[in-house]
Amino acid sequence: METVYKGALVVVLLVVIFSLGQALYFMMTDKDDDKRTVWALTRRIGLSLLLIGMVALGIWMGWLHPHDVGQ
Repeated sequence: METVYKGALVVVLLVVIFSLGQALYFMMTDKDDDKRTVWALTRRIGLSLLLIGMVALGIWMGWLHPHDVGQ
């Protein structure tokens, strides 16, 4: 279960990065009053919140173990 969960986290992170790149591309290429950039950034924010929630859930369930840096 932990491996599948970590894989899902990586996939969501890659989708967030892709959405950010997509928003940058739309911002540079769109000349008219198109909402594609706004939608891509909105999607990225929603996916980032999902990712943070998944990390918190994984730590709470014991599937993810944060390391103790400096201790």
